[in-house]
Amino acid sequence: MSDDITGRETPAQEPSGYETPGCAYCPSTVRACRQGEGEERGPAFCPSKVDPDGIASAWEPYTDPFTMRVAYTAAVVESEGYCKWTRVEEICQFAKKMGFRKVGVAMCISFVDLARVFSAILESHGLEVTSVACKNGGLPKEDLGLKEEEKIRPGNFEAMCNPISQAELLNRAGCELNVIIGLCVGHDSLFIRQSKALVTTLVTKDRVLAHNPVGALHLADTYFSRVWGPEKPAKLPSKPARRRRGATEKA
Repeated sequence: MSDDITGRETPAQEPSGYETPGCAYCPSTVRACRQGEGEERGPAFCPSKVDPDGIASAWEPYTDPFTMRVAYTAAVVESEGYCKWTRVEEICQFAKKMGFRKVGVAMCISFVDLARVFSAILESHGLEVTSVACKNGGLPKEDLGLKEEEKIRPGNFEAMCNPISQAELLNRAGCELNVIIGLCVGHDSLFIRQSKALVTTLVTKDRVLAHNPVGALHLADTYFSRVWGPEKPAKLPSKPARRRRGATEKA
């Protein structure tokens, strides 16, 4: 196969039998991409086996100078702060190393007090901060078509979360990096979609687990076994639960 945009030879691959990658199932004893050996040692569902052309074509966006600067700066922050800096510190350092001046904070209204602390921290690093809560505008949920019984507290006024407005206001403020603090599932997606600036997350909302959603994964077979659907496997599968090309049974 011809060289990819990185200048490296992209080896021809025999069909792996999988149509899409399944990195979540890579054994801890393999994970060959860490050593740059995916083509040689990766399992059959490794991206290097399943879609090497996709990996090669994904390099093209890095030829954009801004994209390359973001990737480079992120790697430097990872290295300098590895197991030393908190997420708050990493965000501050990333913004400063990128040369950004204006940072936006998009938060759930329940996180306003913590957003105030975070905003003050950003400002202490010389950054300008614009913050917008999710309920800005105070529009009723009925505007989205919600029925009374679909509200959290039927019979009461409930303002809709407005992530598109959050993004628009931060866009208008000229923010160069936007930080999510506790937006709801889906609302965060809309915010990211509408934001013109780069977006990173400081807090991922989980009202049950004190905003530590990974807890449900650690305890998926005990306290939070309810997360499983009706087709829960008898044991955790070791390969992706999708059909191979031309196969009649699951891999």
